[in-house]
Amino acid sequence: MEFSSKLLERAVSEMSQLPGVGKRTALRLVLHLLRQPEEQSLDLANALKSLRTEIKFCNNCHNISDSQLCEICSNPNRNRELVCVVEDIRDVMAIENTSSYKGLYHILGGKISPMDGIGPNDLNIPTLIAKLKLGEIKEVIFALGSTMEGDTTNFYIYKQIQDLEIVTSTIARGISVGNELEYTDEITLGRSITNRIPFESSLKI
Repeated sequence: MEFSSKLLERAVSEMSQLPGVGKRTALRLVLHLLRQPEEQSLDLANALKSLRTEIKFCNNCHNISDSQLCEICSNPNRNRELVCVVEDIRDVMAIENTSSYKGLYHILGGKISPMDGIGPNDLNIPTLIAKLKLGEIKEVIFALGSTMEGDTTNFYIYKQIQDLEIVTSTIARGISVGNELEYTDEITLGRSITNRIPFESSLKI
């Protein structure tokens, strides 16, 4: 692809690094930005810069936040004896949209995947275990996608905490095997949270 401007070429190259954006789509987006008022493009640039330089991660659950504690963890009305273990921020957003869950979260930042070289210590599992050992949490809900990696991660955490006096449950299998939470409709996901089952029972299915 030939460019009439090095600035244009650089912008297209950077834009095409986004997932699902090829060179042609990146060019279309960049040309669209050039047609917009200058302040609109600058607002976008400033928002992205602020995102990278000012964003924080919650000290308690690893959620993306503007402060040391996210809005969920700092909310006194949340059930602090209940924690839902999810893969990433998109799962938190999906569950929150159901309005069916009032506990806290713990974001792992991924799933155990030996094929990809991802082990337990590459995720936020040690901080979860440490938090559970404090004794304040009474139930852990495993809400990872029903994939092989998700089930492996659930089982690993379960083995680490099975001697603690903590109830372990998993979302009901109203969600199709292999599906990610973010693509599940809100009604199905809400029912899966509400109708969760003991984790031990899921091992027998």
